[in-house]
Amino acid sequence: MTRVDLTDLVRTRVRHPEAVAEAAARRRRRPLVGSSGRLMIVAADHPARGALAVGDQRYAMANRLGLLERLCTALERPGVDGVLATADILEDLLLLGALDDKVVMGSMNRGGLAGAAFELDDRFTGYRAEDLARLGFDAGKLLLRIDYDDPGSLATLHSTARAIDEMAARRLPVFVEPFICRRVDGVLSNDLSAEAVTRSIAIASGLAGTSAYTWLKIPVTENPDDMARVMETSTLPAVLLGGDVGDPAGGQAAAYEKWRGALQLPTVQGLVAGRSLLYPVDGDVPAAVDTAVGLL
Repeated sequence: MTRVDLTDLVRTRVRHPEAVAEAAARRRRRPLVGSSGRLMIVAADHPARGALAVGDQRYAMANRLGLLERLCTALERPGVDGVLATADILEDLLLLGALDDKVVMGSMNRGGLAGAAFELDDRFTGYRAEDLARLGFDAGKLLLRIDYDDPGSLATLHSTARAIDEMAARRLPVFVEPFICRRVDGVLSNDLSAEAVTRSIAIASGLAGTSAYTWLKIPVTENPDDMARVMETSTLPAVLLGGDVGDPAGGQAAAYEKWRGALQLPTVQGLVAGRSLLYPVDGDVPAAVDTAVGLL
């Protein structure tokens, strides 16, 4: 695992906070999609929503040094294009010099804290379009969860549409991660049936005044065989999301197989995965990342 000097990182933050903007200004940029035509993005925006668990480890992502070392390890692997995270994590990576020639994707709405009564009130508490443009970052990502029984979902749809407009005005790609969800005994869950994922894609694709800069970030359906039909819902480019692989008896292998089939579909351009690659069951981050890259 790549080692990170926490003392040096904290010292820079204390004594020279301007170093963040300076590092962003000198970062070497690259096109969103490189010569391979595919995207492999490592996701690490979970902590800002209070989602710290990986499998049965409730606070696995709470150790920031460990997370940074895993991220740096993943970003060094061949075929990894970039990272998705919130400002605190991306700024650490900037200061560590880990973002040159990488796609930097900022997470935009983290207000819907995991398990909170207001979880579906997912306000834009992270990056704004103007922040991403100012820092020279390459894209944004937002989460769109819709509960047909929650009137507040209308406000979420409205704010999402306006955020897409703001990104498009700056010619910045935005990755929209839509879900139809519901509460069962007070617990929010995402519906991964073919019907629900199809509906979520249709809704997300039609938001805002233009879809020219909109990408979709889509889960694999409960039945992977449904993905070909589901992905016919839109012509927008899409990436698959990874999710948590918490089953030590084959969860990782099953996830790879789900991704493998869906990655062959014409609108699917790559993969955005986090916990399943950064915290694999066997602890081997390089091997997990390399396997995922191989699926592309």
